[in-house]
Amino acid sequence: MGVFTFVCKGSGADWTAKQLNGELEASASSTFELQRKLVQAAVSSDSSGGAQSSFSYVTPSSAVFQVIIGGGGGGGAFVGGGGAAAAPAASGGGAAAEAPAAEEKKEEKEESDDDMGFSLFD
Repeated sequence: MGVFTFVCKGSGADWTAKQLNGELEASASSTFELQRKLVQAAVSSDSSGGAQSSFSYVTPSSAVFQVIIGGGGGGGAFVGGGGAAAAPAASGGGAAAEAPAAEEKKEEKEESDDDMGFSLFD
């Protein structure tokens, strides 16, 4: 599994990116095009599996872009907390996963400010 982290900077319409710990870099006229080039560069450097990417703005003219190569079986890899809670919903039937959400919506509709004995607009 390879993790490639890039620092991206924009100046006008041009964007550049340089790998945090490495020698990969790219430039493009849009963030979308820059992301595509960086994923291609990361995959050409490490082709051990599928690629996942994440782009996060830090300021309007700077961002962090991360490409993760490999690391998951069947595309179900989850980087971060809460992965175990997401796994049962993904592997279960679609109708079974939707039923609790529908029940929650019904409960929300039943509750209103009139039921509590006061109103925000009185």
